[in-house]
Parts: sequence; structure tokens; C-alpha cells
Amino acid sequence: MNEQLHFVIGADNSIPVEQLAKMSNRHGLIAGATGTGKTITLQILAENFSRLGVPVFAADVKGDLSGIAAAGKPHPKIEDRLRKIPLGEYVQRPYPVIFWDIFGQQGHPIRSTISEMGPLLLSNLLDLNDTQSGLLYSCFKIADDDGLLLLDLKDLRSLLTWMGDNANELRGEYGNITGASLGAIQRKLLILEEQGAEHFFSEPAVQLSDLMQVDFSGNGVISIMDVSRLISESPRVYATFLLWLLSELFEQLPEVGDPDKPRLVFFFDEAHILFDQAPKPLIEKIEHVVRLIRSKGVGIYFITQSPLDIPDDVLGQLGLKIQHALRAFTPKDRKVIKSVARSFRSNDQFDTETVLTELGIGEALVSTLDAKGSPRPVQRTLIRPPESRIGPLTDEERKERVSRSPLRGRYDTVVDRESAYELLKKRAEELQVRQEAETRLRAAQQAQAKPARGSKRQSIGDAFMKSTARSIGSYVGRQIIRGVLGSIFGGKR
Repeated sequence: MNEQLHFVIGADNSIPVEQLAKMSNRHGLIAGATGTGKTITLQILAENFSRLGVPVFAADVKGDLSGIAAAGKPHPKIEDRLRKIPLGEYVQRPYPVIFWDIFGQQGHPIRSTISEMGPLLLSNLLDLNDTQSGLLYSCFKIADDDGLLLLDLKDLRSLLTWMGDNANELRGEYGNITGASLGAIQRKLLILEEQGAEHFFSEPAVQLSDLMQVDFSGNGVISIMDVSRLISESPRVYATFLLWLLSELFEQLPEVGDPDKPRLVFFFDEAHILFDQAPKPLIEKIEHVVRLIRSKGVGIYFITQSPLDIPDDVLGQLGLKIQHALRAFTPKDRKVIKSVARSFRSNDQFDTETVLTELGIGEALVSTLDAKGSPRPVQRTLIRPPESRIGPLTDEERKERVSRSPLRGRYDTVVDRESAYELLKKRAEELQVRQEAETRLRAAQQAQAKPARGSKRQSIGDAFMKSTARSIGSYVGRQIIRGVLGSIFGGKR
């Protein structure tokens, strides 16, 4: 077997358990109870792919993965495990890593735009009902028809405001536009902004090529996105972002058929968040992407506590399955264990259901695919130790590596180019100027037609109120009103 086309996951009674590189774009699963070793398994898979020259993208939920950028240290437990696993070559070393963070604190800011996100994912992110989702689709259609770029949240808010002001004119072509639905969407946008989404929806948007790099030594670069804050404050934003990234990969990458190794491997931790309460159209889109993205050379690996967190249609497409220990505390737990055991091809050497509850930390049941794509019998596997550090970098170490990043300076500064907000603001200002000019012209004409003695002079108060009323029709005016009544709307300027 060609050494470049496989890697060792661990060993079953000193017999290597290997994964074929060309089967690695057929996706995978890492599952198991808390504390059973899922993070270390993710780490050794990322290292293996990197050595093969495959770029990796991984979400770091607890901050533990950052240690992959530093070399591991000798330890008696590691030495003991190496004696049980015939690896051939094992060198403790760091791996090439680029750090990312939506908030820009633990790595480079990672961003997208409203237009790139699209109405389906945005509807899920905002948890909209069918009526509100339909209105959001109309919003995107209007933006496309009118050449309006939707880049950030203020672009979307300003277009929704404009739609409300022009609902009667738009109804014939875009359907009914109700103030209640518009108001509901605007309120949810405010909540989303409070959760930090304004950091994500802006430019410069991340370039996929920056997530698919290989270093000068031929190692795949591992992109680690710190989501520890994001997943605690807004898990829906976390799930939607990763879905968007998968969608972008699917749409932009060319077909490559069955390559000798993946072009990119994507690790999706806390995968249950992706599927919890997701509407049926979104689940169908996920299933579609998972089924077809393998032809683009992308492997998707889900990490979760139980395989039952993954819909059956998605679970059935996962080739590599690494199952750490499950706990049987309740009748429901025992049902889960029975179901998980049946998902593996049985091994005559042991009872899968029994072993699932007996596995120690760093042990797993592993099922791989053979060269024809058929599942091999499940193997009780002692997972190999990582070559990089187990545990996180210090804050100083992380800052030092970010400062030396090849992407330093590329994403640090937000760019706010002309888009829907600026264009609608300009149109509103031009309209206001025309209306005021027409008002002055009519006033002059009326003054010429009537005796000056009979005319009534407009008070300063009346003029102010009319000017304020006109300003409400523009987005700028609405911002002023919200500034005065911010406590009622619960938003921030």
C-alpha cells in the first residue's frame, strides 16, 4: 500500500487501524460521551490530513485545539501507548495553523455578507415563520432586481424599511408586504445584532482560498476557528455560519470526481446544534450538500455525543465512524446503545453492544471503508497519541502565532463600501430635495395668485413638524427617531 494514501488512526491488538485517503471525502463521524477523547481524536485526524497535504478547517468549541500549533512533550502515558501502536515514525512537532474568530479576538476576523448568506440560511438564523420567510425572499428579489448590494445588517434593515414605505407600489410584483411581518423581522435583526452578528456580516468576506492552503513543506494548513464565545452566546449563528461555509464550498469548487485524497476536510463540532429545530427545507439542503460535496473533494466530519443527533439520511452517508464510549444510565441510554451497535458491521471477536460501554478514554470502535467503499468489520481501537500539544496554547503563544500569520492585515480592517444602505439613503435625500423644491415652487405660485394680505404664514413649529414627518420617510430620519425612542425599540443605534 502506498504510504501517501493512508494513515493510521490507532491499533487493534497491535494491528494498525488505517484510513484510506481516497475514502476520506466520504465524510465521517466522531461520537461519544463527554470526556471520552473526542477532541484528541479530532486532533490526530487533523494532523494526519495535514501530513498528507490536505488543508483542514475545524471549529474549536472549548479552545483545546489550539495546541496543535505547538509541539507535544514526552509523557509516560504517551510512551506507553506508542509501545502498543506500531506507527513507524512518530515525531512530536507543531503543525501549520491559522487562527480565526468571528469577534476578531482569538484570530483573524472571519466574515460573510448578507447577500452571500442568502434568504434560506438567514431565515433559519432569525427563526422566521413561513410568512416572514416569504417576505425575506421578496427582500432579496427586490435587491437583485434593483441592483442593491446587501452586505451588512444596516443594508438589510434599510431595505426592509424602504419596503414598508413603498408596500403599496411593490404589492403587485412582490406580493403582500405587511407591517407586522416587517416589524417582526426588524426586531429579530436587533436581537441578532446584540448576539454579535454585526461582527460577522461585513467585508472583507473570507476567501475560500485562504482556508485551503498548503505550507512550503507540503503540509496542509489547519484553520482553527475559535467558537467558544460564539457557541455560548449564539449557537444558531455558529451553526448557520458553518452551513454557509459548506454551501460556499459546494457552489464554488469544481468537480474533481474521486481524488486520491481530499482537497479539504471540514470538522463540524457540536453537530447536534446544526440539526436541532432546523426546518425541513434546511435539513433537505444539508442532506443535498453532504451527498454531493464529496465530488468536489471535500470531506465533512461531524463531532457529537450520539450518532442519533444526526439525521438518518446524513448518517448513512458517513464512511468513517469513530465511536467512543457511551454511558448506559437509563432505559433510553440502553436503546441508544443498541441502535448505535446495529449501525456497525459486526466483528466476530467481540460483542459491539457490550464493548460500547466498556471503552476507556482514548479507545473507540472504528469502522472504515475498504478500497471499494464497503464498510469493514468494526475494530476496537486504541487511538494513537497526537504529535502536537494536548491542550491549548497560552494567550501569549496564540498572539505570537497570529502576529506571524501569512494573512496578517488582510482581514483586520472592516471595509464599508457603497451598498443598499448608502444608495437608499442617497435616493431618500434626493427625493426630499425634490419634494422641498416642489413645495417651494407651489408656495411661490400660490403667493403670486393670492393677495399677500390674505396669506397665512407658516409658524416655525409647523415647519419643524412637517420637516420631521418628511424625515421619517428616509432611513436617516428613522435612525433619528430610534435614537430618541431607543428604549421602546430595545435596540442600539
